[in-house]
Amino acid sequence: MTTSQIAFLKGHGTENDFVIVPDPDNAIDLPASLVAGLCDRRAGIGGDGLLHVVRSAAHPEAQDMAGEAEWFMDYRNADGSVAEMCGNGVRVFARYLQHVGAVEEGDLAVATRGGVKKVHLAKDGDVTVSMGRALLPGDGVTVTVGDRSWDARNVNMGNPHAIAFVDDLAHAGSLFTEPAFAPAAVYPDGVNIEFVVDRGPRHVAMRVHERGSGETRSCGTGACAVAVAAARRDAADPAETGAPVTYTVDLPGGTLVITEHPDGEIDMTGAAVIVAEGMIDPVWLETLKG
Repeated sequence: MTTSQIAFLKGHGTENDFVIVPDPDNAIDLPASLVAGLCDRRAGIGGDGLLHVVRSAAHPEAQDMAGEAEWFMDYRNADGSVAEMCGNGVRVFARYLQHVGAVEEGDLAVATRGGVKKVHLAKDGDVTVSMGRALLPGDGVTVTVGDRSWDARNVNMGNPHAIAFVDDLAHAGSLFTEPAFAPAAVYPDGVNIEFVVDRGPRHVAMRVHERGSGETRSCGTGACAVAVAAARRDAADPAETGAPVTYTVDLPGGTLVITEHPDGEIDMTGAAVIVAEGMIDPVWLETLKG
């Protein structure tokens, strides 16, 4: 690990917050212990995850995407584990690139472990990201909190989700720890679990336990997965109706608007904000060596 100072920024999308580490040349070593320390809300900077900003050509996992996207979002969960994708993270990532003058309003592409994502930076400050298509594995799964259990819909948005429709969001419990799910073999690497209630026509509210992070204020891929599950439940699958369907999804940290198109492509729109920037103390960094 380098002992030199490391620059950082802090940003959030509907209060799903991230530590941002600019590193265009992929020169900074980020072991899990360092990421977890930076994301610690009491002893570190604090965040639901970390956005490592790297040029695609400089990262071995993204070099094959460099022709499509100049920048790679090397995303890490708050516990330091590597994740495939983070929808709110992509929006904040794009806002960071605009903040430093690397991109302007309009369209851009961002490489992720879940593939290349198309992003649009609007004049009104909202950021829309094309999240790709959902996969709906047929595996049945049950989610349990205390003495309550629900059948959950298995949706994959580049990362796995289990969506349970409930009568009251309080039934999800504290979400400090991961709710039980079965069979465990359906999600061998863990799962993001969403609890959902109806608020009105094409309008739902949710809470989420994100694997590796606990309950978060917002989850972009989770909101997309919830909209997909709700559309199937409501017999509004765009592939069958031939018309796009839009759901408003309320999260503890704000609101996201999710549109699924007849070809399966899903757009997610919401605000993304950069709130601070500074330098990390190199002496403190040394204490985080794992």
